Amino acid sequence: MTYVDGFVLPVPENRLEDYRKMAENAGKIWMEHGALAFKECCIEDGNPTAPEDMPEMKMVPFSDLARLKDGETVIFSFIVFKSREHRDEVNAKVMADPRMKDSCPGQNPDLDMPFDVNRMSYGGFKTIVDF
Repeated sequence: MTYVDGFVLPVPENRLEDYRKMAENAGKIWMEHGALAFKECCIEDGNPTAPEDMPEMKMVPFSDLARLKDGETVIFSFIVFKSREHRDEVNAKVMADPRMKDSCPGQNPDLDMPFDVNRMSYGGFKTIVDF
């Protein structure tokens, strides 16, 4: 089964193109170093509603998870790997790649990030169903 790194983050709508360019560059680097897939997704339907036959069901919108402010949108992104070990190997290569200084605040603290890194959610996920 595969392993996935997942992210949810707020991006100011007026910086969405800056974010897209940064993510596109980063995605190329991840793919070159062995990631199986790299996806960046901008929310389109952010107001989930419970099914009519389950009105007691409460869902947490991604906007709440990202602590969205006025003028921001939500990005959901994920990177797919063969395994957690593969993820660790690929991420080590990515972080050592000098091109990452243009995309990673840890590599370049002066970088003008097009989103608030302090409101980014991140986690590594073991796949339990995979079609």
